[in-house]
Amino acid sequence: MTTAAPTHWRKSSRSSTQTNCVEVGRTAEGAAVRDTKDRAAGYFAVSGPQWRAFVAALKADRFG
Repeated sequence: MTTAAPTHWRKSSRSSTQTNCVEVGRTAEGAAVRDTKDRAAGYFAVSGPQWRAFVAALKADRFG
């Protein structure tokens, strides 16, 4: 999977006042996700198609 470190980390604008959230970063192959409370713990990365499928599922409320 990804060998280069993720860049352009950001969190949801809906989390602006929250401290318990996740951040999403870009990778050459897709996206990476990390916990804002423990950024040093690392991240997990997914491919572009995996990320798009996840976002589509969120928008379709498949996790109810």
